[in-house]
Amino acid sequence: MAWILIVFLILLGGLIAPFGDLLGSKIGKARFSILKLRPKKTATIVTIITGGFISAISIGLLILFSEEFRQRLFVDIPFLQKTLDESKKALVPLQQERERLEDKIKTKEKELNKLKSDIKEFRRGNVVIKRGQTLFIAEVTSNPNIKLDLGKIYNSADKYVKKIVIPNKKEINNILLWRSSDISKIEGVTAKGGNWVILIKSATNVLKGDNFVFVYPELLQNKIIVRRGEVITSEVLGKNDLNFKNINSKIQNLLRKTRDKIKLRGSIANEITTRGDFLKKIRDSLNADQNIKYLLEVQSLKDSKTADPIVVELNFTKL
Repeated sequence: MAWILIVFLILLGGLIAPFGDLLGSKIGKARFSILKLRPKKTATIVTIITGGFISAISIGLLILFSEEFRQRLFVDIPFLQKTLDESKKALVPLQQERERLEDKIKTKEKELNKLKSDIKEFRRGNVVIKRGQTLFIAEVTSNPNIKLDLGKIYNSADKYVKKIVIPNKKEINNILLWRSSDISKIEGVTAKGGNWVILIKSATNVLKGDNFVFVYPELLQNKIIVRRGEVITSEVLGKNDLNFKNINSKIQNLLRKTRDKIKLRGSIANEITTRGDFLKKIRDSLNADQNIKYLLEVQSLKDSKTADPIVVELNFTKL
């Protein structure tokens, strides 16, 4: 059927084309005009219309006699268009995800470049201060002379850092450099009242012999972290734990939990100091009786604020 239709369309086009050409020639010779056009242009328009007529007949016959053509024209094409539109919509979140991944890659590239820069700095000199390292800690209380107090803190920090970076150059003053906006921000916060802790941190890696150290301040509220006599953490030791290896592991784990707990409360102390001969107490208790449970407690020996060291003792009692 398809071959017959194709042959018929070829023959039909062959018959109509000469007719259109003949009609255009006769119109041209007859000097016939449409819409006040020249006869030659009128003949050309007639020929074009004849060609369009051939195309229209061809499409009409295909629609009439070819079910496959009708299926493609009226069903498949709209379906494909709908599918294309849905695919475009589905591409939107994928494009957004691509942009997010590209941003993440750029961020990682910046971090990598920063790491390469740090490595170069380490290789080319003696790094005495690392980026982000806390250089100086001071307590400050809100008062009318807060600017004077901040000036004293700056001078003390400057002298301390100078001894680390350029200990042999006495003629250089004000080695620390920080933005005036940081100081204004601290003055604004501390003026509202309360007790505060100022941490002066390095903004870059610093080599020995550098003439300047770029720093930035961090302001923390100076609050009570633990009180004297407070049991910070505790753990029960069962019969299976009562050997020196397990007990030592339990103690280390308990001190680690204590350190994490005080960090969450806002302490900036890096280490916990233990007091008392608790190991002797444990040995004496175990030698006396290993068939009962014990309670191991980490108890604070003093009130400690944000920047204060944490001093504790370990109590070992029978249950």
